[in-house]
Amino acid sequence: MPSFQVSGMTCNHCVRAVTQSIHEVDPAAVVRIDLPTGRVEVDTQAAPTTIATAITEAGYEATPATA
Repeated sequence: MPSFQVSGMTCNHCVRAVTQSIHEVDPAAVVRIDLPTGRVEVDTQAAPTTIATAITEAGYEATPATA
């Protein structure tokens, strides 16, 4: 399950925007977002780079999260 550290998320609107951007590339993805830490976990069939690109195109910076 790919995990990302996403910067720039500050509110529930941001959470919705990131979730929507991920669902645009994989409508079946299960997205878990921890707003205070900026951690995003995605259960998806899409490639991690595709997910990261979608988040970036939504206006946020996504980097692979470390364990």
